[in-house]
Amino acid sequence: MGNFIVGAVLLAVVFGIFFKLRKDKKAGKSSCGCNCGCSGACPGCSAK
Repeated sequence: MGNFIVGAVLLAVVFGIFFKLRKDKKAGKSSCGCNCGCSGACPGCSAK
């Protein structure tokens, strides 16, 4: 029973992270800090 509860909590956390990242991407936010929406792959981000 304890394993089921821990697994359900971990699954909820993973889904929460996934949906937050998806929402941020749709809103045009970037994880690279440049606010360019490239996810860190653009030349401006790699020049830092």
